[in-house]
Amino acid sequence: MTMGVRIHETGGPEVLRWEGIEVGRPGVGEVRLAQSAVGLNFIDVYHRSGLYKLALPAVIGSEAAGVVEEVGAGVTGFKVGDRVSYAGVTGAYAQARLIAADRLVPLPGDIRDDAAAAAMLKGMTAQYLLRRTCRVEPGDMVLIHAAAGGVGLIACQWAKHLGATVIGTVSTDEKATLARSHGCDHPIVTRREDFVARVKEITGGRGVRVVYDSVGKDTWEGSLDCIRPLGMMVSYGNSSGPVPSFSPLVLSAKGSLFLTRPTLMAYTARREDLMASAGELFDVIRRGVVRVEINRTYPLAEAARAHRDLEERRTTGSSVLRP
Repeated sequence: MTMGVRIHETGGPEVLRWEGIEVGRPGVGEVRLAQSAVGLNFIDVYHRSGLYKLALPAVIGSEAAGVVEEVGAGVTGFKVGDRVSYAGVTGAYAQARLIAADRLVPLPGDIRDDAAAAAMLKGMTAQYLLRRTCRVEPGDMVLIHAAAGGVGLIACQWAKHLGATVIGTVSTDEKATLARSHGCDHPIVTRREDFVARVKEITGGRGVRVVYDSVGKDTWEGSLDCIRPLGMMVSYGNSSGPVPSFSPLVLSAKGSLFLTRPTLMAYTARREDLMASAGELFDVIRRGVVRVEINRTYPLAEAARAHRDLEERRTTGSSVLRP
């Protein structure tokens, strides 16, 4: 029987159960995928905790790479033995799974399975943030929270390549060193520095054009104070908890700011957008613009330990679970 990690109720890491699951044969438009590497992401924590609702019981996880084992009726473009990857489709914490073929991306021969599992969700998130949500231009000043995290390290490198001055927040000196080595011009260690004051100092009081914020509650108000008039607040995560309710008048008072709460699923809902996003990501990896840092690997059966490390900020860059 196929093994996977499933939740029967929401809660802490202890609700993650390593158990047998029935996969079955692919239906119309589906493939059965044998998974070789699974990505670890904060959205997995949101699903496990119940912040983002799933029908229970559920296999969590939203990113993986593997090999097509069987093809269902009506599937074109994929055959048994093809290497593929995906992101944004729940059900990844398993040795094998069924998945809609139109959500899969062919893996180029020079992109390893581990790299794809570590980079698809985080890298395509960085792609839409920097290239579509607020398109970064040469000379822009940007603030990236959690700059030493999985999305953060990719986004710092990519934004620097695009010609931006990159400011990033981190929690430790070690993470500051890591972020700096990945394109962050000005790492701010929040345990001892006021990031709002430092951003104002770095920008000469002007503020940044855009803040990319995956932290949520703890950085919300400060992030707004870092943005120049007519700038943009991009809130794309809640690692510290959801952003509190607020009046839109706050945005006008702080300089007619723009606010968006984007998701990867919306930006890649059309297949052509999915393929374009993955293609641009693979291109910057291939050209060495972006280095994918896999700093921790775990057996999939130890997903609970991986979640504890992620939530307690023991991880940097990307982490991979091995089925």
